[in-house]
Amino acid sequence: MTKQERATRTRQALIRSAATVIERHGYAEARLVLISSGAGVSTGALHFHFENKAAVAEAVVAEASRGLHEASGAIRHRTDTALQALVDTSHTVAELLRDDPVTRAGFRLSCDGERSEAPDLRAEWQRRVQDLLTEAAGAGTLADGVSREDAVAAIVAATAGFEVLGRHDGAWLSPRTLTGFWRLLLPRLATPQALTRLDPSGTRATTATAGHTVREGAGEAGAPEPVARR
Repeated sequence: MTKQERATRTRQALIRSAATVIERHGYAEARLVLISSGAGVSTGALHFHFENKAAVAEAVVAEASRGLHEASGAIRHRTDTALQALVDTSHTVAELLRDDPVTRAGFRLSCDGERSEAPDLRAEWQRRVQDLLTEAAGAGTLADGVSREDAVAAIVAATAGFEVLGRHDGAWLSPRTLTGFWRLLLPRLATPQALTRLDPSGTRATTATAGHTVREGAGEAGAPEPVARR
């Protein structure tokens, strides 16, 4: 292993340790000695990579943002339609929030005012929702009379609520909860023709993308249940 590879591994270990410590104690009580010891290095090694605690926290948010961008892009590449990509991406975000401490701490730091300098991950998610709905509208798969503004508001508000509630009750971030949400919303959102091709429980693109970050195969067993228009 080269010196550069060791440095990269140490930096990643520090980011992951910082996420765990921040999630457990909060930003204000997250001590550098806890972060460094959790990564198995000295505080001197931590300061080689990060100037101070604020820099570590910013790295946690940046890493969470990078993971979400990569997952979203990969899902869209593997998915036939923008609406299915939106469903799949929401399932992957929930899976990351359940299983990845960096994603959880990143949302906490960026969305709860604990670090005002950090980018807002919810705002990034909102832009992704807007982009996918705009793409769906261009492809003619949005139902007549659907307001993209209203749809974005409903999706972002619901998924942000799942993130907050899921901190104390993991059921809010379960595949069942996300599937139920999309089963309720998709019949209003999609055209009848598009609806028959949509899977509210997510497709293989979801687990194929998230598997490298979180545990493999997280999700409900059994064949997907198609949406039915009521």
